[in-house]
Amino acid sequence: MGQYGQELSWKCLVKAVCLQEHSQPSQLLCTLLLCWCVLGRERPFRKAQSTSSPLEGVPRFLKRLLLTWVNCSSVRWATRVQDIFTAGKLLALALIIIMGIVQICKGEYFWLEPKNAFENFQEPDIGLVALAFLQGSFAYGGWNFLNYVTEELVDPYKNLPRAIFISIPLVTFVYVFANVAYVTAMSPQELLASNAVAVTFGEKLLGVMAWIMPISVALSTFGGVNGSLFTSSRLFFAGAREGHLPSVLAMIHVKRCTPIPALLFTCISTLLMLVTSDMYTLINYVGFINYLFYGVTVAGQIVLRWKKPDIPRPIKINLLFPIIYLLFWAFLLVFSLWSEPVVCGIGLAIMLTGVPVYFLGVYWQHKPKCFSDFIELLTLVSQKMCVVVYPEVERGSGTEEANEDMEEQQQPMYQPTPTKDKDVAGQPQP
Repeated sequence: MGQYGQELSWKCLVKAVCLQEHSQPSQLLCTLLLCWCVLGRERPFRKAQSTSSPLEGVPRFLKRLLLTWVNCSSVRWATRVQDIFTAGKLLALALIIIMGIVQICKGEYFWLEPKNAFENFQEPDIGLVALAFLQGSFAYGGWNFLNYVTEELVDPYKNLPRAIFISIPLVTFVYVFANVAYVTAMSPQELLASNAVAVTFGEKLLGVMAWIMPISVALSTFGGVNGSLFTSSRLFFAGAREGHLPSVLAMIHVKRCTPIPALLFTCISTLLMLVTSDMYTLINYVGFINYLFYGVTVAGQIVLRWKKPDIPRPIKINLLFPIIYLLFWAFLLVFSLWSEPVVCGIGLAIMLTGVPVYFLGVYWQHKPKCFSDFIELLTLVSQKMCVVVYPEVERGSGTEEANEDMEEQQQPMYQPTPTKDKDVAGQPQP
């Protein structure tokens, strides 16, 4: 495609930006996929290569900017893109499972036989087992991200548990059977050596239709990044609303009702992770920190159940489940730290960089006036650039206290100082 393909993709992207108010989700989806494959130079038909180049991070950079623009433009666009790409990924996984069943029916299940399946290729190491759990659990982290978007749900007290109860067994079923299908056509050594297991699987079994797998992998990664942007931005939005982050992150666009500052902050944070090209190291960094906070959060639920047993709990489960989770959590973190102390130590160091930010922005209450004026000016400039305001808080019988807290959080927003004449005019006449 070359230069002509790049020029075509730029034209499609500009057209989508200029006509975004009148674009249909299907038109937007086609534009996104074309721009991603051509501008990013990541052709789905090309076999994955292990060589790296100085411009290797450019496609990932462009993809994140493109998806950030989609999420800033419309919540409906973001959810439609997520639905379509998720459906495409599930169809590809269904194809893999069906091909695995066909292989088993043909008698191709050498690596599924117990004597071969449990053969040791290296000395058993409890630390490596913990790391395997840490990396494998990355695929099942969606249950946690569902909690970030409770305010986007209809009837969250009913639909949130329902979504988790449906998604976790479904994901477990699909991924386990997909891995069973992989070993019907690939040996463990081939699995470890492959940069894209699904692509290698397709090359072995699909013949001339092998191009389906690279496209499916592309759809999967595209949808994964979109889902992370959509959910993680709501986490920053909620943190800012509680006063733990700059107040501008708790604002939404006046017309589109999208948290543009939080989305931009999420995009910048994501781009900082591109400094490393080693995906497994990045998963270890993020996985270790995530599980550390997961454990602290679950432990906090147990403490609150003991210290405050009478507070309202719309969603309540038996304490046996968090206790079992904490035992598994302790095993995972302790042996991961013992197996990879440098990687986990770097993850802890990254996490601890937030401590001075907390003391500077939250704990330190009596800040100098020049510092407060600078924050107010920065907030005002950000509001004008992003055209954002605080979301309107509905007044209700049970929300007075929450509304007062919201109003207190909104106080740092720039407000013009009333003049003396206005003060006099506002006083009641005798």
